[in-house]
Amino acid sequence: MTKSLAVVCLLLGSVVSVSAQKQLVTLDGQVVCCADCWAEADRTKVEYGTAENLLKAKSCVERGDPTLLAVREGDRFALYELQLGKFRLPGKNWLDFVGKRVTATGALSRKKEAGVLRVDTLIVTAQSVAEREAARIIGQEIELAIEDLSGAQQRLSSLKGRIVILNFWATYCIPCRQEMPDLAAIQNEYAPQGVQVIGASADLVSDRSKVLEFVRQTKINFPIWLNATTADMVRFGLGPALPGTVVIGKDGRVSKIISGVVNQIDLKKQIEAMLTAAEATRKESAGAQVASIKKPTTQVSSVPS
Repeated sequence: MTKSLAVVCLLLGSVVSVSAQKQLVTLDGQVVCCADCWAEADRTKVEYGTAENLLKAKSCVERGDPTLLAVREGDRFALYELQLGKFRLPGKNWLDFVGKRVTATGALSRKKEAGVLRVDTLIVTAQSVAEREAARIIGQEIELAIEDLSGAQQRLSSLKGRIVILNFWATYCIPCRQEMPDLAAIQNEYAPQGVQVIGASADLVSDRSKVLEFVRQTKINFPIWLNATTADMVRFGLGPALPGTVVIGKDGRVSKIISGVVNQIDLKKQIEAMLTAAEATRKESAGAQVASIKKPTTQVSSVPS
């Protein structure tokens, strides 16, 4: 009789392969930032992974809350703490995987009452709710019409022909203050190339003096629009949590959706790629136009007189 016996059992709604010798398992589930966030709703009815969930996950993960894998068993879930085995994270923590559905293999053990999975391999099998919702917005042209600081009505569609960085923020949002220098730097560097940053504030028109003071303190160098609503953010594929940023192409269509604080390096890469693509399109169009106006060479008749 062999010492090593492979046991296949149905555990928590997923097929789990267990090696009796090494206690290795394969679990299918959803990565969760912490038990508290998971318990905020009945997850058999309300799926975890909205834009608001993912934004909150950043603070949970960064303060050291255990990252968990939620595995379904009928009408309930079991939570396993994720720890590193042979698997190497792309970043400094599990944040890149929060909200995603994954298949993970590794050694299973127990820590007090909780299961612990030391991850050797991990494959993403489905994106988060927020990522799926955002994907449906990509390529769409969405209007935004609100007032600026002077009380004049502004429309997003009037900026067609430029790359627009539409940032949703508010004076009471602490993370928003953090990203303002990066957005100001983007405006400085790329404005000559047709890039326009717009700050769509959730502050009301009646809060104009408060907004002006915020602008002065943070040295904002781009237009500010007021009275942006949660409904506006949802229409652009963002959740209700601030901040959020939408990158819009010169054609007026949504190109990228960013929940949370922007990463200046990543945003610059996005802008550079869009500028390169726009220039290539311009040259191709110009070449086609030149070719269309060239007259064919006139052939001399060879018919004898």
